[in-house]
Amino acid sequence: MPVAPNQNFPVILVPAQPSDVENLVAIRIEAMRESLERVGRFDPVRARERFLGGFDARNTRYIEVSGERVGFVVVKHHHNELLLDHLYVRPSAQGSGVGAAVLTQIFKEADAAALPVKVGALKESASNRFYTRHGFQFTESSEFDNYYVRQSVPAKQR
Repeated sequence: MPVAPNQNFPVILVPAQPSDVENLVAIRIEAMRESLERVGRFDPVRARERFLGGFDARNTRYIEVSGERVGFVVVKHHHNELLLDHLYVRPSAQGSGVGAAVLTQIFKEADAAALPVKVGALKESASNRFYTRHGFQFTESSEFDNYYVRQSVPAKQR
């Protein structure tokens, strides 16, 4: 069981490499399995293909706590926003503050660039509550997903 993040064991974001793709797919499937099964949409082949279709190692960072890779995050930089394309934490590390620590780091990057952060979440997923708890505002929904935005915070308000 991973150690919860704190000052002795902080959450560290480590760049992924193109050769990491199969490990990243495995983490994605592990993290999404329960939510996708709940809505009857779990298909590991589709999950793999969907991830590979948008994979770019330059935007991908592993989430490490105490040297253990407990997930990964993909943030795509667009000229007027950051897209939080993926944030997956292994079930064994969920609920320990890892996701919140990752968002804190992403928010610092977004605020420094004065850019909003956009994210999508599967409608039946607990990630919807997670994102709204951390300041994201609902913007719209599609057949399977909800979409949110978190506006940047100007330096004078931080």
